[in-house]
Amino acid sequence: MPLNSTSLVFRAPNLLGQTRITSTKKFGAATSLETWSPWSMKKAHQRRRFPVVSQLKFNQNYPSFTSSVMEDERSLVLTSPGPDRYSKELDVAVRAVQMACSLCQKVQESLILKTSNLVHSKHDNSPVTVADWSVQATVSWILSESLGCRNVSILAEEDVQSLSEPGSSALLAAVVRTVNDCLAEAPHLGLKGPEMPLGSSDVLEAISRCNSTGGPTGRFWALDPVDGTLGFVRGDQYAVALALIEDGEVVLGVLGCPNYPMKKEWLSYHHRYHRIISKLTPTTSESWDKGCVIYARRGRGEAWMQPLHRKNKPLSWPNTAIPVRVSSIDNPALATFCEPVEKSNSSHSFTAGLAHSVGLRKEPLRVYSMVKYAAIARGDAEIFMKFARTGYKEKIWDHAAGVIIIEEAGGVVTDAGGSRLDFSKGMFLEGLDRGIIACGGAKLHEKIIGAVDASWNSSGL
Repeated sequence: MPLNSTSLVFRAPNLLGQTRITSTKKFGAATSLETWSPWSMKKAHQRRRFPVVSQLKFNQNYPSFTSSVMEDERSLVLTSPGPDRYSKELDVAVRAVQMACSLCQKVQESLILKTSNLVHSKHDNSPVTVADWSVQATVSWILSESLGCRNVSILAEEDVQSLSEPGSSALLAAVVRTVNDCLAEAPHLGLKGPEMPLGSSDVLEAISRCNSTGGPTGRFWALDPVDGTLGFVRGDQYAVALALIEDGEVVLGVLGCPNYPMKKEWLSYHHRYHRIISKLTPTTSESWDKGCVIYARRGRGEAWMQPLHRKNKPLSWPNTAIPVRVSSIDNPALATFCEPVEKSNSSHSFTAGLAHSVGLRKEPLRVYSMVKYAAIARGDAEIFMKFARTGYKEKIWDHAAGVIIIEEAGGVVTDAGGSRLDFSKGMFLEGLDRGIIACGGAKLHEKIIGAVDASWNSSGL
């Protein structure tokens, strides 16, 4: 179904821009806007100069504005006026992620209540759930139907091998049922659903269609259907991550965070406990588990957040989408830093040493999935550091959506050498220099880059 991009317009001033220069000259103290991003600067010797400054920092003086909205439950424009490149893709992507979040909530509820066995193991013993396959099938089907199969190429995490094995009929049936339940909600989100329920072959085809290998040319989507599966099965944080990459550059990103609390303090508490408490007390508008979808488009200098869509209700959006900006905190003693929960692919001891050396005093916020990226984009944390152990290779679907959202919200994301992450090499972030550092501001980022240089040789990583 073609999407009408004029029926509902969210109007916000086109305040932000992006320019690039090729100088690392420092600006004076009177400079209030930093919109330069000299990505082309090369690393120099072992001691690197910080080559990146956030696209825009105006946190202290963010102007208030009034939005004017014409309601239409079938159509909406997700970003402010201006060049509309990728606007249709973003529109469809946000709706698809909203649907996927609803699907995941239902499956996670079943896991928490232990009403069914929905968790399985891949051949590498990592967990995979009915939600992983179901989200991949759903998003693949929605993108293909809305944008045209010929225009959609998807690189995603899951395949159909386990679903196609002898003895997997019950598992496949659960996935098919979950997908159809989700697609039945499509009209409520302004999307066209299937004329009749999908069969097993349709679902397997939708999953198998996600067979892109990525690369430096052309356009493809990067999808992590359930980022942070371990957190998901434990009833904790997880994310649905979808990004569009064109000619090696991420051009839009959407993060669905169904369990992202509206107060950052609750991030440090275990989801399962609060989920149990929520059963005993009625939810309110300030409920910790409200959920949100955060998204951004390249070059706009802005990122947006909308509440999670509620099942069986039409998607209408009168003034509910709000801009998000990175934190203005640049004092390490006041900053909060995030790191992965899992020790298997991240060195907590090294990040602890870095934190101490740059003056970070708060306990680390350990969160599953790309919720860490969302926390920085929203200003709930200032730093994300990840230094993988030898042999671990970062996959692009674990970072693409989060990177563009932080950058457009005014933050900085690079490897530990100060270079942009390279999404043009296929499935993996090839050429990654030691680790990944994301910050809300340039000053904190520069301090961490310097600390890494000073301590890396003794890290043993």
